[in-house]
Amino acid sequence: MAESAPRRCCLGWDFSTQQALACIPCFSCRTRGGVHVHKDGLTVTSPVLMWVQALDIILEKMKASGFDFSQVLALSGAGQQHGSIYWQAGAQQALRSLSPDLPLHQQLQACFSISDCPVWMDSSTTAQCRQLEAAVGGAQALSCLTGSRAYERFTGNQIAKIYQQNPKAYSHTERISLVSSFAASLFLGSYSPIDYSDGSGMNLLQIQDKVWSQACLGSCAPHLEEKLGPPVPSCSVVGAISSYYVQRYGFPPGCKVVAFTGDNPALPVSFQVSLGTSDTLFLWLQEPMPTLEGHIFCNPVDPQHYMALLCFKNGSLMREKIRDEFASCSWSEFSKALQSTEMGNGGNLGFYFDVMEITPEIIGRHRFNTENHKVSAFPGDVEVRALIEGQFMAKRIHAEGLGYRVMSKTKILATGGASHNRDILQVLADVFGAPVYVMDTANSACVGSAYRAFHGLAGGTDVPFSEVVKLAPNPRLAATPSPGASQVYEALLPQFAKLEQRILSQTQGPPE
Repeated sequence: MAESAPRRCCLGWDFSTQQALACIPCFSCRTRGGVHVHKDGLTVTSPVLMWVQALDIILEKMKASGFDFSQVLALSGAGQQHGSIYWQAGAQQALRSLSPDLPLHQQLQACFSISDCPVWMDSSTTAQCRQLEAAVGGAQALSCLTGSRAYERFTGNQIAKIYQQNPKAYSHTERISLVSSFAASLFLGSYSPIDYSDGSGMNLLQIQDKVWSQACLGSCAPHLEEKLGPPVPSCSVVGAISSYYVQRYGFPPGCKVVAFTGDNPALPVSFQVSLGTSDTLFLWLQEPMPTLEGHIFCNPVDPQHYMALLCFKNGSLMREKIRDEFASCSWSEFSKALQSTEMGNGGNLGFYFDVMEITPEIIGRHRFNTENHKVSAFPGDVEVRALIEGQFMAKRIHAEGLGYRVMSKTKILATGGASHNRDILQVLADVFGAPVYVMDTANSACVGSAYRAFHGLAGGTDVPFSEVVKLAPNPRLAATPSPGASQVYEALLPQFAKLEQRILSQTQGPPE
């Protein structure tokens, strides 16, 4: 049988929290879960060379498996958002003179002014956050400017802390990268620019006109603009792959590198709900309304639109607790409870936050009967539905607070562990009044990055992203709204929002 012609392809890479870190032998970096948690319990860092070793290991495994690198037309990738890397003066020359005879991590050991860099888990920059907000006129003003109020993990505040506490290291830094642009730099053999989308997770980029905010830069550290370099559209071809990869692995010299972006916006869909340990909501917005909750990012594939992110800490862990307490530790019994109770739960509404929630900042379990009177408990099946309906009504209310509106063509993509439970997805479809789809891939950031590489190769902003992904496998329909669902939840949502505000306005006591 004649061999078929080799297929040209694009590669997607994921340097996010779990995937890249899992590639590193524990003895090499002496981390726990890929990070170092410092004595204060707030400072969290990762060794830079761990990321470099991750790339070495993955490429060597691909080479050993017989992967044909010569067929790669372009590559792009995603990086853990909010992490930052500090290149030592002279590092770019080292990147440009890599020897194909040695692995990357052996050649880049002296290239970083800070060897252990802050990552998204760090929460040690509260003072710097307050300084930044004061410099621009307050938290809401900063949110309108950069898409978010000041957050401890955001890069601008991390840079400010490094400048204040380690000015020598800062002065020896010639370039500051995000994890995404750092990973792209490794492939380029020179510094890759920060893209608009990941750049809007720094508290530094003006999201409307996509330039660095001079007020924010000045508040954080001197000479910061030259250390960051100019930001670029997320679909930019930032250069050809370094000759290091051509000689060591067999990439074609013409292989293009498309700007890497953050792992959160790496799969740009109009509406995605990730139902994991924490729940995350991603929204495609045309007219964003930045608030003190959530984040607005520049859209990585459409410069005329934006993406919003909302994070809810009490996700699957809360669902598992209610399952164990009220459904005999059984997902089957949990589903039966949802099936046996009516939409709207007879007017019984619940708020379940065993740990301090992010959106909104509430802790405790708060239950209200149909007369809006607070009660201590519901029957077991009512408890289950109150949890699930409450989680999804909160998501809808806070999404609409950022400017999102459910339209007749709205489709929801559900991912994460709870997306395997059809009865949970049915409540999601009912509350939002939109069909819910699921995907069979678990590596959405990698898949999204591969399509973004195709998009950059095809012409970027001159070609609609929808044209690039139209031949991609279609998500599978999992649930459609039940008849009458719209009327039920349109009536309940204002009541739910008022109760949430009522809880917020009250002095928090111990969880009930």
